[in-house]
Amino acid sequence: MSHLMNTYNRLPIAFTHGKGARLYDEHGKQYLDALAGIAVNGLGHAHPKLVAALTDQVGRLIHTSNVYRVREQEQLADRICALSGMQEVFFGNSGSEANEAALKLVRMFGHKRGEPEAQTIVMERAWHGRTLATLAATGSDKARKGFDPFPTGFIQVPYNDIEAVRRAVDADRRVLAIWLEVLQGEGGIYVADMTYVKALRQLCDERGLLLMIDEVQSGIGRTGKWFAHQWAGVRPDVMTLAKGLGSGVPVGACVAAGPATGVFGPGNHGTTFGGNPLAMRAGVETLAIIESEGLMVNAVAQGERIVGGLKRVLGGIEGLVQIRGMGLMIGIELDRPCGELVRQALDAGLLINVTHDTVIRMLPPLILNAKEADMIVERLAPLILNFLRAGIATTATAKAA
Repeated sequence: MSHLMNTYNRLPIAFTHGKGARLYDEHGKQYLDALAGIAVNGLGHAHPKLVAALTDQVGRLIHTSNVYRVREQEQLADRICALSGMQEVFFGNSGSEANEAALKLVRMFGHKRGEPEAQTIVMERAWHGRTLATLAATGSDKARKGFDPFPTGFIQVPYNDIEAVRRAVDADRRVLAIWLEVLQGEGGIYVADMTYVKALRQLCDERGLLLMIDEVQSGIGRTGKWFAHQWAGVRPDVMTLAKGLGSGVPVGACVAAGPATGVFGPGNHGTTFGGNPLAMRAGVETLAIIESEGLMVNAVAQGERIVGGLKRVLGGIEGLVQIRGMGLMIGIELDRPCGELVRQALDAGLLINVTHDTVIRMLPPLILNAKEADMIVERLAPLILNFLRAGIATTATAKAA
């Protein structure tokens, strides 16, 4: 009997080690990892440059405290700001913590502007975390069930609908921020129109609002640019990062620019573990490796290869709704719940997951090569075909009866 809290429906498998895009279980079976720890292991497993850097750092210093300067923090903050064009960074331990920091920043921003009841516009299907405040901003009834009452201060509108945002801003003078994911991950791999993102930036500039973009899952090169919003040519006032930033070492970041800078002062926010030397070294090395090995270009190439392969095999099949995504952030939406495909793929030596009940989600490591991209298609496409055809056959039998 396990003493772990029952918070996950865990698959009956445990991994012992990995190399590149492969993982190995306790029985020696090999798996192709098309999930990368849910967009965390962008460098795959046991990347030699990262292993060497972390080994060196563990031998030097793991943790001191934010009471003191942490040089590695300064190095990573400088690099993130150089890549994003932003000015300030707060480091935490996770995406939820980064998003909590962003929400606290909005509240403090409001108080300093004489608006103590600041409202933030959030999107349907959004996912921002599992703390109470981030859950309040999250558009998942399933995740929210049983945890109310939630913190207030959020106005939910449809995703990708600029007019809905305009109406919400016009209806409530307390609105001070607009928050979105440019590419919704947990919500089903929905990509925002870049014209919509540009319009949001313009609206925020006109009204003096903060544009906040959650890049926790879509950032750090996954879509083919450092941050997904860069495809729209805009810069947010607040950006949150985590997942791929530390390549498996827990790290989150809340990044600020323009009117969002200088909002926090000493004592307004803090963390014990966040920004420790080990996590910061992981971030510095991750960014350096992605750049030196051309992994963003590779993300686009292999993402197109996977999507193209899936469309060739599955195109026109009844039950397939859409294949969508950017770079190595790919969703395959079916017209029915398809959670059972996760176990079937596991049996076939492939790691995927299903989000929003009907969307097969893949987030392969950025180091994926062409052969492995083809293997993903070869292993997954037949499973989807068989799953959909079985459903069609069952429906036909039921109608005949």
